[in-house]
Amino acid sequence: MVRFVLDGETVELADVDAADTLLDHLRYRIGRTGTKEGCAEGDCGACTVLVGTLDQAGEALVWRAVNACIVLLPMLHGKALLTVESLKMNPLQACMAANGSSQCGFCTPGFVMSLHGRAIGAVGSDLPAADVIAGNLCRCTGYGPILAAAAAVPTLPRDDAATLAALRAIADRQTIAGGRDGRRWFIPRTAAALADLLARHPGARLVAGATDVGLWVTKRLQSLDTAIFVGDIADLDTIDETATGLTIGAAVRYADAHAAMARLHPDLGELVRRIGGLQVRNAGTVGGNIANGSPIGDGPPALIALGATLTLRSARGRRTLPLEDYFLAYGKQDRAADEFVESVTIMRPKPGDIVLIGKLSRRFDSDISAVCGAFRLEMDGNRIAAASVAFGGMAATPCRARRCEAALTGQRLDPATIGQAAAALREDFSPLDDVRGSAAYRLQAATALLWRLYHRQQGAAVSVLEYADG
Repeated sequence: MVRFVLDGETVELADVDAADTLLDHLRYRIGRTGTKEGCAEGDCGACTVLVGTLDQAGEALVWRAVNACIVLLPMLHGKALLTVESLKMNPLQACMAANGSSQCGFCTPGFVMSLHGRAIGAVGSDLPAADVIAGNLCRCTGYGPILAAAAAVPTLPRDDAATLAALRAIADRQTIAGGRDGRRWFIPRTAAALADLLARHPGARLVAGATDVGLWVTKRLQSLDTAIFVGDIADLDTIDETATGLTIGAAVRYADAHAAMARLHPDLGELVRRIGGLQVRNAGTVGGNIANGSPIGDGPPALIALGATLTLRSARGRRTLPLEDYFLAYGKQDRAADEFVESVTIMRPKPGDIVLIGKLSRRFDSDISAVCGAFRLEMDGNRIAAASVAFGGMAATPCRARRCEAALTGQRLDPATIGQAAAALREDFSPLDDVRGSAAYRLQAATALLWRLYHRQQGAAVSVLEYADG
């Protein structure tokens, strides 16, 4: 049984499959057709809705804008939901209607929900309006009137009392189970319960934010025979920030990790800001981005360069390994069938370390990397005592550039050293040609990031492309 609160009223759904999407439920089961299907992959924002959860104290609601097309229906259990129909006609909508924010109108409900979330203090409401709607695409009007409406209606009142009461009434601390047609799903509430479930169902599909698995459902039309939803495990949703670094639980969403990661290093914060749109960061987790082993995941190259370690857990115990050792080959990670990612620990750069993290993509906002490069140089005066260089998009896994590191280590930080390291970097990788970039482009872009590190260290504000040829 899936139970959630819609407009203050409790909804109970039986016979729910793990691969049922929230978008399909809204449009085809209850007729809330204001939520649109544009891309069905979390890219356009036309299906944006607001999902609310109780904070860990159970005293307040935390609202998030998410893409309904890749929210799997069991993930809504124990949460609150608002759609565009929930808003009636509020001042934000009235302003957008009056100032020409809508032309064909298809994308408008998604924009309304994203900006409504900002106006009521949802996660990410401290960001500029342009960042909040970076995950919403409009092909008719441009964004000027939409941003003007956001500026004209910066805040709106909210009354969560009825929703809070309804959520408290359905709150539970036990593992929830459901399924249909022989397919099963589970929602554990603790890491220990997750470990026990995996011991009984090794190899079950773990689903955190579904920003990847959701596409398997909507694009590949895959079913999920046994799924375990891990996004609501409280003891995996923690951030421990110390003088030496960060330990981030696997269920921490990128939107929640952003501030702490930015304090670790500004480049890391900027990288996180560009991981998808806000809706994607509100769903996707740090642990999920690592666990799925994608060669173009944005987080792993930066974390590898910063010396991160990964903790895996099972009913048999825990083990910790360098993050770089987790990625074995394309589609293969060092994780047993009964293990899950529990946390990642990221070392804080030392005073004097030089760090650059750069992401190159075909579209600046809300796009997948063509190349993501990260560099950390430990300095001894003007000499490089040690170098850690890692890339995504250059090989079958996120991995270090060992030849480049060797060319940097022990040398002075000067153009000659950078030139030698750039040549070595071209020997580290043989990237593929694909829709995001050719092999030649990727090699050129990777060396451009290396040159960017050098010129930024000299105090220059430069474009990556300006130094593409070294």
